Amino acid sequence: MAVIKVPTNFNIDVEFEIPEFYRRLISLLIDVVIEYFYLRIAMEIFKSIAQNSYGSADSSYDLSAVGLLLFLPILLYHVVLEITLNGQSIGKKVTGIRVIHENGGRPSISQFLIRWLLRVSDVWIAMLLIILATDPSFGRNAETTFIILAALGFLVTDIVLVTSSKKGQRIGDILAKTILIRINTKSNIEETVFQDVADSYVPSFPQIMQLSDKDINAIKSILETARKKTDFIMAESASSKIKAHLKIESSMSPFDFLETLLKDYNYLSVK
Repeated sequence: MAVIKVPTNFNIDVEFEIPEFYRRLISLLIDVVIEYFYLRIAMEIFKSIAQNSYGSADSSYDLSAVGLLLFLPILLYHVVLEITLNGQSIGKKVTGIRVIHENGGRPSISQFLIRWLLRVSDVWIAMLLIILATDPSFGRNAETTFIILAALGFLVTDIVLVTSSKKGQRIGDILAKTILIRINTKSNIEETVFQDVADSYVPSFPQIMQLSDKDINAIKSILETARKKTDFIMAESASSKIKAHLKIESSMSPFDFLETLLKDYNYLSVK
């Protein structure tokens, strides 16, 4: 399994496992199957509504609006789920992969949007799904043949980019500065920097708010990696650099110090 080292803002490299190609393919197939069955249900709903309409000009506009609303979940499937499920669609969740920022943290909403806008192959696959769900003469005319070839062509292009890129990135990932990684589904460490902190919690280091969100994500990634590898030197190095940058004096162990910083951030960022 390929491993990449991602440099953080503290000049400490964090290792991530790049998912095998078959795992990404299975993830895509799961999402496509879900989208297909949704389309079948949506088409039945649309047909039922159309049968009850009276064929007037207004009703035709209404049907167009209904059709658009029913198709929106397909268009928004990936971007909505990845934003709300911390970089995962249903397929990604099943196969244990996730989208992260190149610096190891959680991508911003704008990064998820860039990935979504550049999901060219998925758009063509969605069009192919519509034809599969609605056209009984599928494959018998030039239009459907073109859609099939276009969908396959863009899919092959994405596959070539993923397999040839060091970080397994396609064009959307490259421009959005995101990567896909394998995650340990049995891990007890939170998947995001956000944690539940008691209202009675007293922050130890309010200076943490001087750091950017990117820095906080880097601290979280370093802490996870250091714990996973029991790497005291990595945790100590990060702690020393943060203490020097924020002018903090503390006798806490490196692991406790980094954990406290994350708790302080979570408490102070919502106050």
